[in-house]
Amino acid sequence: MSDLRSAPATNTNSQERTSGVALSERTRCFVLRLASWVDDRNVAFLVISLGMIVMLLWAGSYKMTAPGAEGIVPLVSNSPLIWWHFKLFGPYLGSDIIGLTEITAAILFIAGYFRPLAGVIGGLITTLMFFITSTMVITTPGAIISVPGIHGMRYMSFLGLFLFKDVIALGASLYLIGYFGNKAVEHDNKA
Repeated sequence: MSDLRSAPATNTNSQERTSGVALSERTRCFVLRLASWVDDRNVAFLVISLGMIVMLLWAGSYKMTAPGAEGIVPLVSNSPLIWWHFKLFGPYLGSDIIGLTEITAAILFIAGYFRPLAGVIGGLITTLMFFITSTMVITTPGAIISVPGIHGMRYMSFLGLFLFKDVIALGASLYLIGYFGNKAVEHDNKA
């Protein structure tokens, strides 16, 4: 009698496991179809390239204002890689040069949609630029702080987190070099 009672329970558990597997398989298929759709349409490239273009145009134009120039003085002045820039050009002209460099890179990325080699050059510019600014996390006073009550630990302040985003932008720059570089090679092979 107990065998008969346990048999339906086993079937129910088996059905639950089967439907769980089927749900898992359906979810897996959906996720893989979504991944394929994202890849087929170059969504990552579009988000990264458009994001970089907007960021570079916006940041570059802001650096050409007095508040923008004054805001980067402590960053540039404490950098062992670019401290000389403001000594040579002063903070306002120096900031204008940095801003123009960012705007130029953005324009090269836009041109890269039509002439991929231009995108590669834009990526080389931003790679150098974001490598330099990524190091400012370490060199800028106040970027890494200790938190009262937590001994021995160091954390990034809001300034440090602001600078750390440039590590991600450095990766995006390297990705864009590769993407535009592959497109340039394909273009050359067709010609």
